[in-house]
Amino acid sequence: MLKIGWKSLLTSSAVLGIALTLSVTNKATADTEIRPNQNTNFIQLNSQDQITNVSELRDVAPTDWAYEALRSLVERYGCIVGYPDRTFRGNQPLSRWEFAAGLNACLNTLERLIQENSVNKEDLEKLKKLAEEFKTELAALGAKVDNLEGRVAFLENHQFSTTTKLNGEVIFQLAGSSQANNQLVFQDRVRLELDTTFSGEDVLHTRLAAGNAVNFNSTANLPGYQAGVFSPATTLSSAVGGNGNNNVSLDWLAYQGAIQIEKNVKLDTYIAGFAGNWNDYVPTLSPYFQDGDGGTGSLSAFSQQNPIYRIGGGEGAGLTLELGSSDSILNPTSLSIGYLAGPNSNIPNQGSGLTNGSYALLGQFNANIGNIFSVGLTYVNAYQEQGVPIFNTGNGGGITGASMGTQLANGIVEGPNGKILLDSNKVTNSYGVEAAITPFKGVSVNAFGNYTNVNFIGNPGIPGAGINGTGQIWTYGGGIAFTDFLKEGSVLGIFGGVQPYFGNVSTNIPSTVQGYTTSSPIQVEVFYKYPVTDNILITPGVIWLSNPTQTINNNSQIIGVLRGTFKF
Repeated sequence: MLKIGWKSLLTSSAVLGIALTLSVTNKATADTEIRPNQNTNFIQLNSQDQITNVSELRDVAPTDWAYEALRSLVERYGCIVGYPDRTFRGNQPLSRWEFAAGLNACLNTLERLIQENSVNKEDLEKLKKLAEEFKTELAALGAKVDNLEGRVAFLENHQFSTTTKLNGEVIFQLAGSSQANNQLVFQDRVRLELDTTFSGEDVLHTRLAAGNAVNFNSTANLPGYQAGVFSPATTLSSAVGGNGNNNVSLDWLAYQGAIQIEKNVKLDTYIAGFAGNWNDYVPTLSPYFQDGDGGTGSLSAFSQQNPIYRIGGGEGAGLTLELGSSDSILNPTSLSIGYLAGPNSNIPNQGSGLTNGSYALLGQFNANIGNIFSVGLTYVNAYQEQGVPIFNTGNGGGITGASMGTQLANGIVEGPNGKILLDSNKVTNSYGVEAAITPFKGVSVNAFGNYTNVNFIGNPGIPGAGINGTGQIWTYGGGIAFTDFLKEGSVLGIFGGVQPYFGNVSTNIPSTVQGYTTSSPIQVEVFYKYPVTDNILITPGVIWLSNPTQTINNNSQIIGVLRGTFKF
């Protein structure tokens, strides 16, 4: 006879004569767990599923041929457990393996009853005959249990941690640009993330990264400019936040936890210790494009999400109150708030720290309508000190820390040989709207728009920082994704929009910054994510940029990308 310690039994709901097919019900086995099986639709059972009378089973009637057998097993031996919906599902087929597992469960129960001298001898003889008929299957089950116990013991003794899981992503990327000064490049990016849970409802993210991806240059016809200048508009998602030298560094450190207030009401908490971003916990309404600048979403940083989520980033905290549930790819109705301090938030000096340096404060309301349509309204108030671009994602480092848009739209303009022509302290108020709809299976559409009012706070004693005044920054875009296109798990994405640009260039701009126009930096992107296996993805795509530097006589630019992603 198998050990009483065998708890996880594969069972069914059919019964023949006195043979039961569901888990035993005494207190020692009331918490038996039935795990999913590729051949059946088993469900978890617990002590609440125990029945004391056959009439409690909603799909069993006195006219059923096995009614008396069920009634006897329930009332005399308590050997029947129903499904959570109080059904028995007597017509569901079962295999001999499943029958043997159920029989073994009953034998264990009867072993206890025998010790209590409360077993009918006639029923005992019948069970002995059944045990003899199924002795081969029972013996095989016992051997499998012993083997599984040994394997579990080995894994427990050799596992890295009982609370931590390692996730990895490696990107190999071949990219080229149509601009004359750019060359075909081969780039890489590696992320190793340790996800640790302490309660099962929380996660501590510790991510290390290394990469060599950098931006392409763009032609800018400004007086005294070199032929090629850095353009945030050419930022690929794999290059966001990278150092370009393959040095391993801490890439993200954050803690997230969920508090279930009541059914369909949940409070998500977020604490960022390093490199926190709004999209870590705030719904961006950009399914299939946004993946945290990973290797499974869009190719460019701009098409990932509304640029308003790139304003600010770093260290801080946030909350999201979720109302209702969602069975689709769209997020449930929610209200989000948060505060993130920018670069130098860890330095206790004047003009630095959590509250005296760069920061961003966000509020967002997201409404889910019928799990088909979602719309979000977002507001971000931010302060970017000199040397920090507006769309900085928590990075400093001058204009190279920007992740999208033109130099002027980021409030930092570099001239020839890296000379700073414009770089003031900036206060911004941004207003964004996002929307996503899934009109039918296999199609997802999203769109966004954002307006930013910027106040320059000049410092006449610093070159390039002597201006005061206001300006307006605009950006908008939208995309459509076709899922399972030609192959299950694939995504065909098409995106078009206008990257962040300065819409008012005639006011308060130094005379040294010449040649800028109000022309929009348009982007169109097409990519196709093809799953070679569950862990290997190939994503070819092309990006077309018009006026990426927002200057006169600026040439259009085409960037071709072939990205390979390995996940483990």
